[in-house]
Amino acid sequence: TGAQQSATVANPASGASPDLLPHFQLEPEDVYIVKNKAVSLACRATPATQIYFKCNGEWVHQGDHVTQHSTDRSTGLPVMEVRIEVTRQQVEKIFGLEEYWCQCVAWSSSGTTKSQKAFVRIAYLRKNFEQEPTAREVSIEQGIVLPCRPPEGIPPAEVEWLRNEELVDPALDANVYVTPEHSLVLRQARLADTANYTCVAKNIVARRRSASAAITVYVNGGWSTWTQWSGCSTSCGRGWQKRSRTCTNPTPLNGGAFCEGQNVQKTACTTLCPVDGAWSEWSKWSECGAECTHWRSRECSEPAPRNGGRDCHGPELDTRNCTSELCTHAAPGAEDVALYVGLVAVAVCLVLLLLVGVLVYCRKKGGLDADVADSSILTAGFQPVSIKPSKADNPSLLTIQPDLSTTTMTYQGSLCPRQDGPAKLQLPNGHLLSPLGAGRHTLHHSSPAAEGADFVARLSTQSYFRSLPRGTNNMAYGTFNFLGGRLMIPNTGISLLIPPDAIPRGKIYEVYLTLHKQEEVRLPLAGCQTLLSPIVSCGPPGVLLTRPAILAMGHCVEASAENWSIRLKKQSCEGTWEDVLQLGAEPCTELYYCQLEAQACYVFTEQLGRFALVGESLSMAASKRLKLVLFAPAACPSLEYNIRVYCLSDTQDVLKEVIQLEKQLGGQLIGAPRVLHFKDSYHNLRLSIHDMPSSLWKSKLLASYQEIPFYHIWSGLQPFLHCTFTLERLSTSTCELACKIWVWQVEGDGQSFTVNFNIAKDTRFSDWLVPDEVGTPALVGPSAFKIPFLIRQKIISSLDPPGTRGADWRTLAQKLNLDSHLSFFASKASPTAMILNLWEARHFPNGNLSQLAAAVAEVGKQDGALFSEAEC
Repeated sequence: TGAQQSATVANPASGASPDLLPHFQLEPEDVYIVKNKAVSLACRATPATQIYFKCNGEWVHQGDHVTQHSTDRSTGLPVMEVRIEVTRQQVEKIFGLEEYWCQCVAWSSSGTTKSQKAFVRIAYLRKNFEQEPTAREVSIEQGIVLPCRPPEGIPPAEVEWLRNEELVDPALDANVYVTPEHSLVLRQARLADTANYTCVAKNIVARRRSASAAITVYVNGGWSTWTQWSGCSTSCGRGWQKRSRTCTNPTPLNGGAFCEGQNVQKTACTTLCPVDGAWSEWSKWSECGAECTHWRSRECSEPAPRNGGRDCHGPELDTRNCTSELCTHAAPGAEDVALYVGLVAVAVCLVLLLLVGVLVYCRKKGGLDADVADSSILTAGFQPVSIKPSKADNPSLLTIQPDLSTTTMTYQGSLCPRQDGPAKLQLPNGHLLSPLGAGRHTLHHSSPAAEGADFVARLSTQSYFRSLPRGTNNMAYGTFNFLGGRLMIPNTGISLLIPPDAIPRGKIYEVYLTLHKQEEVRLPLAGCQTLLSPIVSCGPPGVLLTRPAILAMGHCVEASAENWSIRLKKQSCEGTWEDVLQLGAEPCTELYYCQLEAQACYVFTEQLGRFALVGESLSMAASKRLKLVLFAPAACPSLEYNIRVYCLSDTQDVLKEVIQLEKQLGGQLIGAPRVLHFKDSYHNLRLSIHDMPSSLWKSKLLASYQEIPFYHIWSGLQPFLHCTFTLERLSTSTCELACKIWVWQVEGDGQSFTVNFNIAKDTRFSDWLVPDEVGTPALVGPSAFKIPFLIRQKIISSLDPPGTRGADWRTLAQKLNLDSHLSFFASKASPTAMILNLWEARHFPNGNLSQLAAAVAEVGKQDGALFSEAEC
């Protein structure tokens, strides 16, 4: 031992060559002790005179070394190889203090050399996994992550995965990979991935298996496209036809949800019955002609053949001889000559009178007042317009609006358009608003209705009151006469325009306008039908209107003729809903008409009642607008914090109700509202929350997303659909919330909300909740209209008669972009009144009167040109 210790400090001899220092051909390597089996360490060096092992800083006893000597044939130098054995007991003596290591030291005459350290460790593998995979059910194409944390062991365990006891090899399946943390990831679940998965951990000691996790990949059912409509069940008269679809696109598998909705749709159909033609009665016999014949005729018109019916058989004309004295040929006598001379004389007189009349007319036209000749009757009531200024004694027409706000007042002049004869451009010799007669006419203006309670009390005596909502929150009411007026329900976009002369003179009506909640009125929908507007009542029903009132209300449809069939529905007195108008088709009645615009529709109706706009999608490209709104509590005393995401039909009335509801709940808006186009694709709406700081907040939602079923949204009968995300802050001092909320339709586009919000004091969006509409719900008489009453009457009387080159109401409709409704306007007694009523409904109270004046002025210029030509 003394010799060994002195050798450890021996230095190479002075002048010795470094090439004769020992170098190792074999060095000891790390080894593991498995169970109780000793391990062997070996080293070999040349040239070496002695080799000993040192373990954990202490020399191994010489007797524990097994030494073998040899000679290197290539160099002739001596080679020495030494082995030792290390037992489990030796390692366990220092277990926990430091790792057990051994090192070789070789000597030669030139000095010593040390080998690398070899570590000796006790190998083991514990039985229990730190984390095992769990069973799951996932939809097809959804990603799957199966976690696995193997048991603790030395050396660390290697992990492999088994699928139904067969090895999963990521090199052979691109859809599979194993993360560095040993989790198995399936990028997109396939039906073939339905199996039992087992995580296997192994090292040199043992092999451990986790509990098997059953993965079920399911497929939710999807509807196929609709079949074509079957033929009508009857060949004549009313019947039905149907179409069907199957839940095979795809078929539900492995417990997937079956398709929601109807697999068969039926609709009424009418097959026109063939009607055979029948002859009318013969006409009377004609006078006996020069050929001594007379005739009679009949027509195939009682009834006329239609719908493929047979035509009448037989002659249309019947002739026969007449041999009486009526067919004798007599020469003209003296009386006939006198008759012919008299007729010629009358004709000459008429021509002379006509010439005299033309000369008188031209002279009168030449003497018209210059102000009237230069100013068009169409533009006299509007300022500013590029026309010649009036005389000093004729003030601007806009300053002469009669004040009709008192109970009664008198105004000198006629309220009816003056009829000056067939010539449209004959103007009165004077100012447009000059007195048109010596009489005095009284304008009666009724006062508004009493308080809401009194009005509702009077309504309660009527039979139709049972179907009206209780209370006056969503109701407007007023008392109207022939001057007309307007009812509005603030912040809903709903209004009713009663034009002048719609109520017969001498009558006074108490009229109401009310908005129904969907739960109050049952509106049956079939198949792909969906509610597109609020349900609105105006009444009382059955009142007599001589001109159509205009009901304005919002809608949520992205209308296109190829994607939608849109109908206006009206509830009958018996309570059933009937289609009264199909938009885009020729109206079957003149009682109703509807103009559909981007955000609102305007319904012309001569019968008050309950209305709604209903659509039926014709393709999966049909879409509705949803308004997405986020609310959260204004104060948060606890750790929990709820974010409510509303998915509403994009109409003002629904948004108004939600705002009122949230005010009661103490909620505030935390993001600007967004619009989402929701398609008729039978896919649900999904909502998820992301990018939330995990150090400050955590979500209490167990699933990765929430869903609202397709049919709950598409029907439109459930107005306040929403999802709640419940969050928990980890500290009461946390006041800042930053996250992102995604809302999307499966296989469709979506919207995201980036939320950065201070719980304690953030009110950035509170101004958005301020109502946009203010004012009185009921306006009576001239205050309800922007166009002065008498100016309106002058425009109507001037533009209603047909004008050459279209310089009449048709040109005005074209300039106001209303030329697609010409057929409807033409069906009314006053087309110009319909145009002005629609302009009032669309533009009150913020309409630009100057733009309307400019459009009327252009029509007036055309009239002026015609007038100049006629004068010449």
